[in-house]
Amino acid sequence: MTSPSTSSTTSAVKESTAGVPRPRPHTRRPRLTTPRVLLLIAGALVLFSVVRVVTGESSLTETGQWTSALTAAVPIGLAGLGGLWAERAGVINIGLEGMMMLGLFAAGWIGWQHGPWAAVVAGIIGGAVGGLVHAVATVTFGVDHIVSGVAINILALGVVQFLAKLWFAAEGSEAERLGGNDNQSPQMDDLSPFTVPGVSDWLGDLDEQDWFLLSDTAGILRAAVHNVSWLSLLAVALFVGSYVVLWRTSFGLRLRSCGENPEATESLGVNVYLYKYLALVISGALAGLGGAYLAVLIHMYLEGQTGGRGYLGLATMIFGNWRPGGVATGAGLFGFMDSLQNRGGGDTVHATLLLFALALAAWAVWQFVRGRRRPALLTGVVAALLALWYATTDTMPAEFVSATPYLTTLLVLALFAQRLRPPRAIGRPFRKGEST
Repeated sequence: MTSPSTSSTTSAVKESTAGVPRPRPHTRRPRLTTPRVLLLIAGALVLFSVVRVVTGESSLTETGQWTSALTAAVPIGLAGLGGLWAERAGVINIGLEGMMMLGLFAAGWIGWQHGPWAAVVAGIIGGAVGGLVHAVATVTFGVDHIVSGVAINILALGVVQFLAKLWFAAEGSEAERLGGNDNQSPQMDDLSPFTVPGVSDWLGDLDEQDWFLLSDTAGILRAAVHNVSWLSLLAVALFVGSYVVLWRTSFGLRLRSCGENPEATESLGVNVYLYKYLALVISGALAGLGGAYLAVLIHMYLEGQTGGRGYLGLATMIFGNWRPGGVATGAGLFGFMDSLQNRGGGDTVHATLLLFALALAAWAVWQFVRGRRRPALLTGVVAALLALWYATTDTMPAEFVSATPYLTTLLVLALFAQRLRPPRAIGRPFRKGEST
C-alpha cells in the first residue's frame, strides 16, 4: 500500500513538472545501406534520362561530359579529403590551397626531369611539407588555426613564384632552353590513360542506340572505363582507404577522438600531439597529390593552376559532413557543374535548372514524409523557383554560366547546412596536461 507521504510527494512532483515540456524522442537518421545507395543511384539515372528527353540536351549523359567531370572533381576531392583528415583530428586547415601550390610546383619541377610518376611522389612530399609547417605552428606553438592557414597560403605563393624564377627562368639553364619561364616549368612526359578493352566499346555501342535510361546509363558508365587517368584510380583508392582507416581501425578511432575530446583522449594514454601531426602531414600530402594531379594533367607546372581548388575542397568537406563519401559526392557535384559550363555552354546549364528542380522537389517530398515540415517547405520553394526559371527562359547568359559551379556550391551548402556536425573540438587549442 502507498503511504500518504509518498502519495503527496508524487502529486507535488507531477504539479511541479506539469508545465515543463517533455524532451522529444531521439530519431535516428536512416543509414545509407547498400540497397538505399543503389536506389538513390537508380533514381538519379532515371532523373538524368527524363531531363535529357524533355530538354533534348544529350550532353548531360555523354561520356565526354562525365570524363571531364571526373577530371575536374579529382583535385577538389583530394583537397577535401585532406581537409577531412586534419579536421577530424581537431585542426582547421585553411592552408589546403597553399599545400596544393607546393605539390603543383614540386611535381612540375621533378616531372620534366624524371617523368610523371616521379612528379606524383614529389607533389605528395611538397604538400606534406606544407602540412608539417601547419602542424608545427598550430600544434606545437598554439598559433590560431585560421591565421596559420592563411599564412601558409601566402607563403606558398611567394615561395613557388621565387623558385620558378630561380629554377625555370635562369638564363642559359636547361629548364629555360626547354621552355621554362617565370610562370611555367618545361613539359613532362605524358601519363597515358587506360581503357578497359571490350567493355568500353560495348558501352559506346549501347550509348549510340539512344534508348531511354539504358543508353544514358551506358554513356555515364563508359566514363569509368574509357581513357581514365591512373591518378583518378589512385584517388578512388584513397577515399576508400581513408574510410577504412578512420572508421574501421583503432588508429582512426584515436585520431577522431583527438578532434572530439583531446583531453579525455590524452587521459587514456594517447599521444594527442603525435596524432595531430600525423593527420596534418597526411592532409598536406593529399592536397599536394591534388596539385600533382593538375601538373600531370597539363604536363607542367603553371602558375595559378590551382585556381582556388583548395578552398573548394573545404566546401566539399563541409557539404560532405566530414565523411569521405560526402566529400566525394560534393567534389563530383562541383566537377559536374564545372564541366557543364566548360563543355556545354548556356543551353546545357539551362537544362540543369530542370534537373535540380526535379531533384529538389523529390528531396522536399522525402523531408515532408519524415515530418520535417519547415526544411521541406524551403526546399520546395527553391525547386519551384528553379522550375519557373527554366520555363520562362531559353538559355543562360555567359556571365552566369561561368559562375554556375560556385553558385551551385553555395546553394547546396545553404540547403543542407542544418544536418552538419563538425568535430566538437575543431579549432580549439590544446596543451598537453591541461584539462577543460
